[in-house]
Amino acid sequence: MPSNLRNLRENLLLALDTLRTHKFRSFLTILGVLIGTTTVIGVASIITGLNTQLVQAAEDYGTRTIFVYKFEAGIRFRLTREERMRKPLSYEDAVAIRNECPDVETVGVEMSQWGAPVITRYKGQEMYDAGLTGATADDFRVNGAAFAEGRPFTEFEDVHRRNVAVIGANVVKMFFQNENPIGKNIVVDGNTFQIIGALDQRKQVLGDNGADRNIYIPYWTYRKIYTQNKENFILAMAYPGRMNQAMDEITGVLRRLRHVKPSQPNNFGLATADSIIREFHEITGTVALALIVLSSIGLLVGGIGVMNIMLVSVTERTREIGVRKAIGARRHDITWQFLLEAMTLTGTGGLLGILVGYLLSFVIRTLVPSLPSSVPLWSVFAGFLVSISIGLFFGMWPAMKASRLDPIVALRHE
Repeated sequence: MPSNLRNLRENLLLALDTLRTHKFRSFLTILGVLIGTTTVIGVASIITGLNTQLVQAAEDYGTRTIFVYKFEAGIRFRLTREERMRKPLSYEDAVAIRNECPDVETVGVEMSQWGAPVITRYKGQEMYDAGLTGATADDFRVNGAAFAEGRPFTEFEDVHRRNVAVIGANVVKMFFQNENPIGKNIVVDGNTFQIIGALDQRKQVLGDNGADRNIYIPYWTYRKIYTQNKENFILAMAYPGRMNQAMDEITGVLRRLRHVKPSQPNNFGLATADSIIREFHEITGTVALALIVLSSIGLLVGGIGVMNIMLVSVTERTREIGVRKAIGARRHDITWQFLLEAMTLTGTGGLLGILVGYLLSFVIRTLVPSLPSSVPLWSVFAGFLVSISIGLFFGMWPAMKASRLDPIVALRHE
């Protein structure tokens, strides 16, 4: 065996023997590294799971779908006065988009009661958290809805304001676990509707995206019942490969119809599955950065603890260092002996942190199924490499101090 490898093996065995001899002290030393690594693994697993879930949910609504509303998409904590004064999008806006945008395949329009959930009844049972949406016939195609049973309502039923309904998967579970819902009548906010379709379960984010609790009725039926509602939500489907062109065309049509001057910004918002995913990634990235900065405090504390313990170890083993130097050990041999010991300490803390992180991810998935977690491979490698690097960095001073000891003075040390 080459001498370098032999020395490395001997130093590693010495480091492991030190860990074994001072178990409790070593555990306290690496506790900060363990906590920091666990935090990194835990945060990465939750954010990876959330990102995966959001991508699936957003793509479930169609990668060619453009969402149009009077506000810009995204999380908003406060609206400006200009935003509060914006007029709603109209049904005529949707018609203009369908007729004047050659790269738009079809358009759907919705009106909703999500702000005020409606009471739904069937045979003495009641559901208090259902949503009610009026939708045009093409809406189901545009938003990628899949039917478990039945069919969507037709344009004829919409124009003639028929009292028919398509219900979400959670409404089916609530009222129709043991029977076929098609053809049954339900009472929604005091109005009776005949069920003609039932939707499949949609992809969810954090356990519930609301769509599965929704009841869809024809758009003009909705407007007949709720005459005071003026807020329209438009969904446009672009032809394959024409997303950017379709968005430009929609922007041009709406700016003209809403009398937006060339120097003014849009007074409406466009969003796609990709833009929603990008914004969510920015949010989770910021959260992850903040949590990783906090976890780095634990790693810093762990590194300082390692440095202190290694300084104590140098003092305790001064005579041993003198003996090693007296029989031919060079300065770099002593340096690597203590560096490897520090790196072994922090590396062990990193491995324990990775194990605890995996267990934490498993517990989260088991106890809170709505909060997804999946440990990414990069976080495992990053956690281990960072823990090793902390040992290398904070072990440098004690190692250099040990290597500079005078062998004669060290041998006289009691």
